[in-house]
Amino acid sequence: MPYEAPTHTVERSLRATTGAKIIAGVDEVGRGAWAGPVTVCAAITGLRRPPEGLTDSKLLTVKRRDALAAVLEDWVTAYALGDASPEEIDELGMTAALRLAAVRALEALPVRPDAVILDGKHDYLGAPWQVRTVIKGDRSCVAVAAASVIAKVRRDRMMAELGPGIDDFAFADNAGYPSPVHRAALEERGPTPYHRLSWSYLDGLPQWRHLKKIRRSEELLELENGGQLGFDF
Repeated sequence: MPYEAPTHTVERSLRATTGAKIIAGVDEVGRGAWAGPVTVCAAITGLRRPPEGLTDSKLLTVKRRDALAAVLEDWVTAYALGDASPEEIDELGMTAALRLAAVRALEALPVRPDAVILDGKHDYLGAPWQVRTVIKGDRSCVAVAAASVIAKVRRDRMMAELGPGIDDFAFADNAGYPSPVHRAALEERGPTPYHRLSWSYLDGLPQWRHLKKIRRSEELLELENGGQLGFDF
């Protein structure tokens, strides 16, 4: 199925309006998973013509995505990845964990970007970074699309290669995201060291609910709400 190819329109706009010369596209993967880190890729592409078929990683087959990632890793001017672990997600919350992973990726680049194009409508990065948010930037912006593909392939590969003894969770197939097989393994065996223990999936597992972690900010919210704690996961 054909998709509209991403362009350098946003990059050109940033160059013209801010004087930015080095622009990084940033995208994340793993935000909605029950297990594993959230992974962010920062990619610098310049204004060169992108490889054929580049688009949002979610629109690509596994085979096509893997092949495209191999091409992109050589094609981009530079890229770097940053992770926030399940423990950091539980401790900080997703927004702060996303910022942590993004900063790690950006600071690992060989050169500091003048501006960042961030996929989505929410700027979870903030100062001192100069950020332009773009809804569906992984489909419309070349640098963000490249970051999307590289991040997805790298995280999927990492989840497939996690330690022995967790085959029942089928991380190689679901990458830590919700699935019937994943839920069945959780019900039988409980969460692994790779699981996020502040996530609401534990509410549906009575035998493992006692393992759920509540961040301090949420404990205070619970008290304010008379014990009725809400989650936005």
